Amino acid sequence: MDHHIYHHCLCLFSILLLFSQTCLSWSWFFSSNKEETQSNDKIFGKYKDVVSEFSMEYLNDKKGIELIKSAKSKMVDPNSCWQTAYQNLFQGCSKTLPGEELRSRLAWHLSDCFQQHTGRLPFPYCDAKSTMKICLKNLDEDAHQIYLKYFLETNSICHHLQTGAFKKQTERMVNELKTSAEFAEEKLENIEQHEELLIQNAKQVQDSLSSLDLKSQRVAKTTKNIEDRVNSALRYSESIYEQINGIAVSQVELSKSQAEMKENLEEETSLFKDSFDNLGQEVNNLRKEAVVIEKEIERVGDVMFLEMRNLQGKADEIGNMAGMSLAKQKQIFDGQTEALTSLDFLSKFQSEALEESRENLRKLVEFEHKQQEELLQRQKQLHQTHDYLVENSKLILATQKAFESKQASMFVSIDKLFTLHTSMLFESRVFIALFMYSIAIFIIYMLTSIKLAYNVRHRFYIGLCFTFLIEISILWYISTDYEQQGRMINMRL
Repeated sequence: MDHHIYHHCLCLFSILLLFSQTCLSWSWFFSSNKEETQSNDKIFGKYKDVVSEFSMEYLNDKKGIELIKSAKSKMVDPNSCWQTAYQNLFQGCSKTLPGEELRSRLAWHLSDCFQQHTGRLPFPYCDAKSTMKICLKNLDEDAHQIYLKYFLETNSICHHLQTGAFKKQTERMVNELKTSAEFAEEKLENIEQHEELLIQNAKQVQDSLSSLDLKSQRVAKTTKNIEDRVNSALRYSESIYEQINGIAVSQVELSKSQAEMKENLEEETSLFKDSFDNLGQEVNNLRKEAVVIEKEIERVGDVMFLEMRNLQGKADEIGNMAGMSLAKQKQIFDGQTEALTSLDFLSKFQSEALEESRENLRKLVEFEHKQQEELLQRQKQLHQTHDYLVENSKLILATQKAFESKQASMFVSIDKLFTLHTSMLFESRVFIALFMYSIAIFIIYMLTSIKLAYNVRHRFYIGLCFTFLIEISILWYISTDYEQQGRMINMRL
């Protein structure tokens, strides 16, 4: 029973503790990320539009803006003194910065218009060829004060118009320089792509040439093998022809021997006849000898017939072999002709491929030269615009120095606010943690007020103290990390 109560109390306390910690940690992390992103957006927001297009802001000259608005309102009346005076002022100040003499004359005309508009006496006549010092001597003190007022107004309007013209011209030049740089970058990328294609085509041509070289070497080897086979076949046919000639010679010699044997037989028969006539007594013996000789002649004829038959078979075999060798020689000759035709085709294909590769290389070289010439022209234009921009940037630097001093003071104040914000955030989180842990201590006290769970109270208190110290250390580490990030951002800026 005691074990079950202790287990239930421990589960309830762990659930409450985890729920409070997760809620606080998620709320603190979300609030810190939001505040950090807002501060970073405020600091870096003005640098986002620089990449897209260059633009300059007017100086916050409220007086100049109000003077120009009042001048435009006075110019509404057609064919009035104000219209001509302000038109001359705008035309003189919008193009170039007028000199002191011209500004004095423009202020003189505006003061004269004011005198006429208010019903006072107009200014005395001032010759255009004479200087303004001579004309100003003829004015009284009130007229001189009016003239001084409009002289200051003329200076303010001219300064405002000149700053606007300078802003527009600077923006135009910077944007043109940016577009030309982007165009040059695109051209360089195109040139790199064409160079890569050229290298790939050259590699392909080299591979095709190497493959053609290998094929030609193989064809040369096959033709050499065919020539060796043809030469061996010719040698074999020559040996067969020599054997045939030897057989023919042997046949001729055999026929000569047969003819000699016939002649010998005829001579012997004639001798036998003579001996038969002369020696009648020995007829029987001669008959016996004739029978023996006839048997020998038949035996010799049979042997000669067998030899002739064997020779005829050998001659037929030699003829068949000669026919087969001739057929093989014909096949070899046909293969040699096909190899020669394939060699001609390969040589033609190789020459065509070389011509195409040369033509492609020539076109690519011409295209590269054109691109280089265009790039050089663009670079010259970029150098000219860069020089002009440098001259204008020198004028901008003077205005930027004052802005940088104000910006530095502003960043110092932002840094102070950021440190104050982090310290306040740390203190607020510490107070919230103290409040939540005091509630947890009260809940533990209420849950462990039973006698069965009283012995576990000190363990819960120790765990709460340990988690409180961990949370305070985490909050301190996060606050110091934010301070370091803010200092690094200010150092970078």
